[in-house]
Amino acid sequence: MAETDYAAFAAKTPGDRTVMHVLYGLHTVAWLSGGTLAVIALIVNYIRRADEQDPLYASHHSYMIATFWWTVLWLVVTGPLWFLLVLPGAAAYTIIGLWYLYRCLRGWLRFADDRAP
Repeated sequence: MAETDYAAFAAKTPGDRTVMHVLYGLHTVAWLSGGTLAVIALIVNYIRRADEQDPLYASHHSYMIATFWWTVLWLVVTGPLWFLLVLPGAAAYTIIGLWYLYRCLRGWLRFADDRAP
């Protein structure tokens, strides 16, 4: 069994950590921009994840990407509720928004503790 040479992995810098905090922040306040900030963060997540060697950072990028796409899916699936009556559509979007906020804050707190999402 071959041993992993951990010295070959580049050490994480404070800047890498700051980028992750900024990405979580963008995802968390995305509702203020109608989702534009989330799309920007998503693009950066894809770019950074492609070059990421640290499993902790890669898992957090994947977590944010999955959270975004699951949210989009549920918004599309529940979108027709707005045509029935306003109340079911508003209730569905509120629940989805709260779930998105929960996922962002949970991931952000776990990242701050150096834990996987």
